Amino acid sequence: MSNKKIDQRLTVHLFEQDVQHAQHLKGILEFIDCDTYVVSADNWRAVLAQSGIQIAILGYGECDAQRRLALLQELQKSQPRLPVLVLNYPNEAEETRRLLGNKAFTLINVPLKHPQLAAELYRASLCSHYGTNNDEALFRDLVGTSNAIAEIRNLVQQVAGSTATVLILGESGTGKEVVARNLHRYSSRALHNFVPLNCGAIPSELMESELFGHEKGSFTGAFTARQGRFEMAEGGTIFLDEIGDMPLAMQVKLLRVLQERCFERVGGNTAITSDVRVIAATHRNLEELIRDRRFREDLYYRLNVFPIEMPALRQRIEDIPLLVNELIRRLEAERRGSVRLTPDALVPLCQYHWPGNVRELANLIERLVIMHPYGLVDVMDLPAKFRPGDPSATQAPIFDEHAMARAIANIGVATALDQSVRQLPAEGLDLKEYLEDIELSLIRQALEEAGGIVAHAAKLLGIRRTTLVEKMRKYDLHREIAS
Repeated sequence: MSNKKIDQRLTVHLFEQDVQHAQHLKGILEFIDCDTYVVSADNWRAVLAQSGIQIAILGYGECDAQRRLALLQELQKSQPRLPVLVLNYPNEAEETRRLLGNKAFTLINVPLKHPQLAAELYRASLCSHYGTNNDEALFRDLVGTSNAIAEIRNLVQQVAGSTATVLILGESGTGKEVVARNLHRYSSRALHNFVPLNCGAIPSELMESELFGHEKGSFTGAFTARQGRFEMAEGGTIFLDEIGDMPLAMQVKLLRVLQERCFERVGGNTAITSDVRVIAATHRNLEELIRDRRFREDLYYRLNVFPIEMPALRQRIEDIPLLVNELIRRLEAERRGSVRLTPDALVPLCQYHWPGNVRELANLIERLVIMHPYGLVDVMDLPAKFRPGDPSATQAPIFDEHAMARAIANIGVATALDQSVRQLPAEGLDLKEYLEDIELSLIRQALEEAGGIVAHAAKLLGIRRTTLVEKMRKYDLHREIAS
């Protein structure tokens, strides 16, 4: 089973002068899939002169906090947005907190506990990806460690600062508006308005007025002049959602705005200059609409300067445990209640098809909060369609062995990120052993539900029969069932 917790293998620079302690920490970091480089007192200046440190862990044995503060300041001077994890030794805890305060990315108590370290490295990987600790809204919106969501982050980072028109494609509920808002937030237009318009929700006869505004008396009911969405978005961004539903007549007028950067209000004859970035989105196949003569080819090429295709949730099931944590956190922040899910309850969520994508997952979490307020939800508390082997299930489970392995690993991370799911013992917790316990429990459940038939149990778990046989041998389970 993979222990990978982040979207790609992290590189960690460990600043530690105690050789024995450095090797111990390096072993822990490599166990949780980090490439680790030990930096000693002799070569730390040379390392700082290089660019591209991803994450720094500041140990330096049990030297005084003043010396570590000086090194922290050097680190932040060389890379101002570098996430730094500072080890907090028991004999100097108060002095460390007093001196470092909020200057460090986080303080981690020594001796290290695997769940806390894994959770903090996950947070650090997000900050490292975007280069600032103040981008929490972006991290919350684009939650996940899968390659698919990492690619979306890369594309957002590449195009946000440009003026290029962006076309966001993907199924309903995948988060297309989330991406649009982040493109605006991290652009030079962020201080101006972000103005959304759902083209499928506006009657065709009102579309022109909505986009471009109207003059007083231009039509029945136009008692006053009114700004349109393009004027409201001046200097900022307009987001045209469901662009595939825009009437052909309006497509011609939108094309003119994109080409000439000006428009007139309905009933007016004065050209209004427009400095607006256009981001469009649709769940439709625009190329098919072009073939059916329902979408203009010239407009398509104007919009499709920089396409971003949102992955369906079933294509990134390893993100589901982290998304569940985030959705619960949002409900708590809005004071709408809370709930917790056991690891066993998270597994069938990772196997479900999710035709409604993240929106469907959000609806499920809200339903669970209502049905089990501040409770602990186990697998049998889920709606019937999520229960393994339930005859009322409407969707076949996902059978991607590698994705499920990553999802199970992220269940451990999600549990570590939410300490209220499981209270850590004072002496800490072995992350590898904890994840193996989850795996063993699930295998036993599958074998029990399958009546000891290995092939059926493997299908319930979404793995090959030979893989399950190997895992049964690993856990010495072959004695527990009939051969």
